[in-house]
Amino acid sequence: MDVLGIDACGKQGWTAIRLTDGAYAGSLVDVRLDALIERAGGVAAIAVDMPLGLVEKGWRSADLEARTLLRVRRSSVFLVAPRPAWEESDYAAAGDRCHELTGHRLSRQAWALAPKLLEARACWLADERIHEVHPEVSFYALAGGVPMSHAKKTWRGQMRRRQLLAAAGLVLPDELGEADVVPADDVLDAVAAAWSAYRIALGVAGRIPEVPELDAEGRVVEIRY
Repeated sequence: MDVLGIDACGKQGWTAIRLTDGAYAGSLVDVRLDALIERAGGVAAIAVDMPLGLVEKGWRSADLEARTLLRVRRSSVFLVAPRPAWEESDYAAAGDRCHELTGHRLSRQAWALAPKLLEARACWLADERIHEVHPEVSFYALAGGVPMSHAKKTWRGQMRRRQLLAAAGLVLPDELGEADVVPADDVLDAVAAAWSAYRIALGVAGRIPEVPELDAEGRVVEIRY
């Protein structure tokens, strides 16, 4: 059984790690998410590190609960603005709409993700194999319910994450192929997403929140792990 874990990776676009029966089976990189998914072919589940489901008002329960769970790593989960804010054409207007619907303005960091968020959301709405994940939640689960003590861009942080993946049977080769050009933290995030995708395909993945909210399109708003 093949699954795919995907992470956004700056100018390169998107990077994906494929697993076959839970073991590393290759990487893909593409500037377009739909093209990357098409190249992957018939995988059973696809996990993407990007907010996908959007609520109409207030903050998503998934983000609030994930922040509480991650404690020291809570800042890695940004609060996702309601759907109407993402329909605005510029940051100022999006911030105004977000304030109207949540009582707070949208952060510039969050708004910078708008193109990839909307790209990923379009793919999600068209393909039921796609699920939202968050790598720090996946690593939390891999560590037995313990948040990562060091950030993912630090040496200790990356070594700890690689150790956890190896303990779960995800041993990465020195040469990844297409993903050789991708920053190490993005690769590790994609592998963590792939681990969650495999759990989704097996029917054993967890979800935040336990009772998910619904998107305006009727899809669930949740983070899987």
